[in-house]
Amino acid sequence: MDISADLPRHRAIMAVDIAHSTDRTNSVRSQLRIVLYELLDEALAAGGIGRKHRDPFVDRGDGALCLIRPHDQLPKTLLLTNVVPALAGLLAEHAESRPELAFQLRVAVHAGEVHRDSRASYGEDVDIACRLVDSPELKRRLRETARPLALVVSQEIHRSVVRHGYPGIDRSSFTLAVHFKLGKERLRGWLYTPEAAAPLAGMTA
Repeated sequence: MDISADLPRHRAIMAVDIAHSTDRTNSVRSQLRIVLYELLDEALAAGGIGRKHRDPFVDRGDGALCLIRPHDQLPKTLLLTNVVPALAGLLAEHAESRPELAFQLRVAVHAGEVHRDSRASYGEDVDIACRLVDSPELKRRLRETARPLALVVSQEIHRSVVRHGYPGIDRSSFTLAVHFKLGKERLRGWLYTPEAAAPLAGMTA
């Protein structure tokens, strides 16, 4: 049966954005983009997520969207317990080896229905992930920490994953702090606040 291209596909969504990229020259931003995509590939691979398990990265200029396809062996918990900590560790290693190209990263994790056409992926859930990663609260969170990244999860991820306290996830380390509107709907996000509880492995200062 032919499935219409207009129908959505479910994806786990990880949005990332380089902090303070507008303070850099274009030539430096070009180098940072190369590093970002290399680190994303490594971090996803550390969680067992290869290219066959995900869509091509969606470029956002100084950031990207990672869209992971549903798979029984790749539960969404892996993004929080493996991928994000691996990304934090890789950012720290990169900062030590290339301090002139060190950068912090904002990260948002969501899941939902995604459309795709010949240009890019789109849809309401993509908008939610982008709103979260660009939220003033997440930007402020990153300014206040020396850690290599700051993390926010959507209310859907908090409800379905975080609050259940699956192994490797301490629900008390997430604080409801992000509020935004999408159309007429009021939505929320939960900031990862490691000082409130034991941090995720690899996400120490």
